[in-house]
Amino acid sequence: MTSPSEMVRRRDALGLLALPALATTPLAARTPARAATGGRPGPYMLGADISWIPEDEAAGARYFEGGVQRDPIALLKNAGFNYIRLRMFVDPARGYSAREPDRAWSGLAQTVKLGRRVRAAGMGLALSLHYSDTWADPEHQGVPAAWAARDLPGLTRAVEAHTRDTLRAMRAGGAPVDMVVIGNEITFGMLWPRGQVALKTLTGNPVTDANHRDTGAVGGFDALAALLRAGIAGARVAEPDVLIQVHNHLGRHWAIVREWTDALVARNVDFDVIGLSCYQQVAQGDWQRTFENFIKRYPSKGLLVAEYSSRKRYINDLVHALPDRRGWGTFIWEPIRHQEALFDRGGVDAGGGAKPDLLSQGANAAEAPGAVLATGPKPKPAAPKTGPIGEGGDYVANARLAEYRQMARDYGL
Repeated sequence: MTSPSEMVRRRDALGLLALPALATTPLAARTPARAATGGRPGPYMLGADISWIPEDEAAGARYFEGGVQRDPIALLKNAGFNYIRLRMFVDPARGYSAREPDRAWSGLAQTVKLGRRVRAAGMGLALSLHYSDTWADPEHQGVPAAWAARDLPGLTRAVEAHTRDTLRAMRAGGAPVDMVVIGNEITFGMLWPRGQVALKTLTGNPVTDANHRDTGAVGGFDALAALLRAGIAGARVAEPDVLIQVHNHLGRHWAIVREWTDALVARNVDFDVIGLSCYQQVAQGDWQRTFENFIKRYPSKGLLVAEYSSRKRYINDLVHALPDRRGWGTFIWEPIRHQEALFDRGGVDAGGGAKPDLLSQGANAAEAPGAVLATGPKPKPAAPKTGPIGEGGDYVANARLAEYRQMARDYGL
């Protein structure tokens, strides 16, 4: 657990000691009424994850609309976006940012800086905590190097302290967090193998008994729930009104979402909203089926789409139209240069162009459930040894950005 002296050292290194404590309150505070109904805590969240921006700017990226160079956050806000999600790694210098360790992209210092820009623009701020030094996702949930020797109780303490200290540092740095995501795409658990889970939906075998007790496979839901409860406790110590999100990557797969959510609810994981990744479906209607079944089964929980790219208007309309304001919003993932991007570079789509929304037309390993939980994380491909992590160039807003401006008008934002 981080000592008070260590926190002072970290804040001094970030240049935070000279900053006054902020009176800023979260834009979307938890209220008894919202907690009881699962309803949207404020305006519809038209959100985006833009964590790549500092890396790209360092590599020379510039952003334009109508021939005028603008700050990319200002461009998004002007198009109707009102919420930004940022990801953060524990120690990216030992993982994600090993090629540029001095910059430690998506570490605490970089996230505070980018978060300040978001708050200065008057936008809501969501923080996605990857409890790893690099990507945490359905195929990789690696333990941070500094936590490698810890058993489950030790990892639980580390998760609580890291979450608490991070949110305190964000507020001290001028970037208080409105919503925190406790783990990224943790359908199969987190901090493998200690917090790894199996799912009956995939294995065909019961993984809990009639009393929801684990029957033995890998870490199990008891371990995952302990880690999540620790993260939530740390978050609420630091920011009592912060919204708590848990993140399942299979928004198309209602049976998995139901089994997973039932297990967390049975173990008293007190979250406010589920975030679902929605990149592809097996058949049209899969996303809608999950959304509608979820709000019926869990009346006190909200729902949002934490990541998506294709069918932009369609998926926003689905979430916005959910009854009783139960659909909180959406967060398009890295829209400046991912998949069907909102910007062009060199005269072509900066993200590579259209991505079909059906698995039958282009499955990928991260979206399709598989047996990764039985074998642990797959080896990551070797990263290039030289060159910047970011992607420079001139990014020019295209018609898809205008599509969001129209959505914002239609939703009254």
